[in-house]
Amino acid sequence: MAFAIKAEIRDLDAENLSFTAQKTMYGGKHIAEGDIIFLFASENEGGQGLFARGIVTSAKAVAKKQDTLRQTPRVSIAVRRIALARRPLGRRELKRLSNWQDGHPGTELNFKFYRQATNKIIGITDEAAVFLSQFF
Repeated sequence: MAFAIKAEIRDLDAENLSFTAQKTMYGGKHIAEGDIIFLFASENEGGQGLFARGIVTSAKAVAKKQDTLRQTPRVSIAVRRIALARRPLGRRELKRLSNWQDGHPGTELNFKFYRQATNKIIGITDEAAVFLSQFF
């Protein structure tokens, strides 16, 4: 399984990135060392969307808070960037893909990242990973 993260990324040129206590959804909590991850610079923080592909070099689940009933699992990860995107892909390009039942991998990304626009790590299907690979 491949993964994607949408987060605030200040240095798009960094080869090694770390993300602390990131929210996970859609299977994102299963991320592990060695997994492929697609990196999206969050438009909420001025980013442009997909900018790189990387390999997870470490992943560690964050312990849940004891006094909170309902919590989204969180994970801290480190990533080594292995490729830069050659074409843009972000909210603007995915917005038109809003028929949630059409089975298009771009629609999957729009749904998982932008229907609820919070930053997060998500698990993606093999089809979505192939779709994203076309941008490199």
